[in-house]
Amino acid sequence: MFDWGWPWLFVLLPLPLLAAWLLPRAHGWGGAMLHLPHLGLALPQQREVSPVTPLRRWLALLAWSLLVVAAARPQWLGPPEDVARSGRDLMLAIDTSGSMSIEDMQLGGRAAPRFAAIQAIGSDFIRRRAGDRVGLILFGSRAYLLVPLTFDLHTVGEQLMESAIGLAGRETAIGDAVGLAVKRLRDRPQDQRVLVLLTDGVNNAGELEPRQAAELASANHVRIYTIGIGADRLRVDSLFGSRYVNPSGDLDEAMLTQMAQATGGRYFRARNSEELADIYREIDTLEPAADATQSLRPVDELYWLPLAAALLCAAFAFGAPLAGGAWRKAVDA
Repeated sequence: MFDWGWPWLFVLLPLPLLAAWLLPRAHGWGGAMLHLPHLGLALPQQREVSPVTPLRRWLALLAWSLLVVAAARPQWLGPPEDVARSGRDLMLAIDTSGSMSIEDMQLGGRAAPRFAAIQAIGSDFIRRRAGDRVGLILFGSRAYLLVPLTFDLHTVGEQLMESAIGLAGRETAIGDAVGLAVKRLRDRPQDQRVLVLLTDGVNNAGELEPRQAAELASANHVRIYTIGIGADRLRVDSLFGSRYVNPSGDLDEAMLTQMAQATGGRYFRARNSEELADIYREIDTLEPAADATQSLRPVDELYWLPLAAALLCAAFAFGAPLAGGAWRKAVDA
């Protein structure tokens, strides 16, 4: 089907006629163009300019009309094609506080910081969200939106991999992270708002308390899945021998569980990389909230056809001297 992208540009068609009617006419070469007060000084006689012939005038008007046609973007629309999308709007909120540097996770058989495990496993989780909008929030002492909701999963994964511990501060503002996620999700359809929050500590910074944030999320129909990360047992070597400590002693599991349950989500515990991967896979199997099928029509832009014709008309009307005297004589005849 033929259509116009910007049909309102056709209002420019009468512009040359309006200019010719409103602007004053230029004087010919017959009068003196420059007054020279010095006696005996004169300029060589200028050649009179030939008047504009009807053919040149019509070619110029035709060139202008074709330029306006090209600017209006003529296009051919193909038949509609349905594009199915799951339509989930999933926001990831990742803790980047100082405790995420504790090396109690395993990657490739070697000890790795918690944040490195999140980056490796989380980026794979993001890649599998084809059809979903995914956003990324980093929170520490403050919460920051790093990537807004987008279908560009490659960019989201890259931004996660390029993030660093302490980028948002060394403390943990869980409530602010939830509040920021709700702000970004509340304009989306109600049954498609999902927040996955991953932390290893307790809320000790920010303006919004986790309980208030959970109430805000529940009121805006945002379902929260919380993940507490960190091992329960870690061997520490010192001059006095080895001992075992609990590196997740500050993890507030009760608070994370309440937040998830208050919004219809779930709380997960990831003590190692394998459990974290299993949790991501389980979240990945959530029943998608189907979005209305989007109908797209392929567009073939045709502006180049009138543009080429306009340039050709302009060349014939104004570029005659370049082509030699034969065409000028024919046009001026």
